[in-house]
Amino acid sequence: MARAFNFCAGPAILPLEVLQQAQAELVDYQGTGMSILEMSHRGKQYDAVHQEATANIRELMNLSDDYAVLFLQGGASLQFAMVPMNFLPPGATADYVNAGSWGSAAIKQARLLGNVTVAADCEKEIPTRVPDAAELKLTPGAAYLHLTSNETISGAQWKAFPKPAAPLVCDMSSDILSRPVDYRQFALIYAGAQKNLGPSGVTLVIVRKDLAEKAAKTIPAMLRYQTHIEAEGMYNTPPCYSVYILALTTRWLKKFGPANMFQRNRDKAQLLYHTIDASGFYRGTAKKECRSDMNVTFRLPTAELEERFCAEATKAGLSQLKGHRSVGGVRASIYNAFPVEGVQALVAFMKEFEKRNG
Repeated sequence: MARAFNFCAGPAILPLEVLQQAQAELVDYQGTGMSILEMSHRGKQYDAVHQEATANIRELMNLSDDYAVLFLQGGASLQFAMVPMNFLPPGATADYVNAGSWGSAAIKQARLLGNVTVAADCEKEIPTRVPDAAELKLTPGAAYLHLTSNETISGAQWKAFPKPAAPLVCDMSSDILSRPVDYRQFALIYAGAQKNLGPSGVTLVIVRKDLAEKAAKTIPAMLRYQTHIEAEGMYNTPPCYSVYILALTTRWLKKFGPANMFQRNRDKAQLLYHTIDASGFYRGTAKKECRSDMNVTFRLPTAELEERFCAEATKAGLSQLKGHRSVGGVRASIYNAFPVEGVQALVAFMKEFEKRNG
């Protein structure tokens, strides 16, 4: 079977060797006569998977014991509520950056639960961008500052993070483990797995234990980080198969090498951006200094041409290039597992399409 080059923003492409191993182990996991889909989450086989996934994340992110590693459910969208429930006490204020659709979504949920100040708002700006740290209007004594490291819809990414006095909280769903980051500068990180870590169904949460302990005891158990920390991730049945794929994916990333992955991601993105910039036909939508290495967004001269571009690309094996329904255009999501050959194929198609339609 010929596999398409899958540019989907999420659920996104997975490493082929991960899929092949999962296929080989699907019916009979390591000679147990059972699929991991059928196993007890309390059994030794799944426990080994869970422990490996946790250890891989700790190693790749260089985390100390001050941080808990949790595999939760509900996606990043549930974290929009869990963060203020746990970190925003009555009478306090949380600062949020609104640099796109996901930052805006987080703000809407937080405002249902407490006081929120928007420290910077560039959601509607075209070309898209994230703010400079100097632009941020921070609240003295804020409970935390929340930002989205990479806006998948707008194609804008933080290249350097601010250093506020307040704890820093970050939605890293679409660029986690794609580049060198000092993860210890954050109080809490969350990421839906379905872009760089594995399939949908599991959400990675990294949280400082000292802050989790301070959350109000009146928060429902499932929505308290401390509940999951004390139960070592086993308060309820975890998303076992999604954690298993995450373990395989992080194993693959360790073998590939984080530094090599960063260089490959930069090379893929720069190849696409160079093609866009060298053309009078394609137009990038994000400011150059904020361009995402994960989600390359661009426009063609007309919406009709964009529709034709995506349709013809799909026939050529270049799948899921249509931009988000809220903004249109074209979006090439080139996460960690996306191969260089796929970007090269897209570039060749772009040049040929421009020659015929420019």
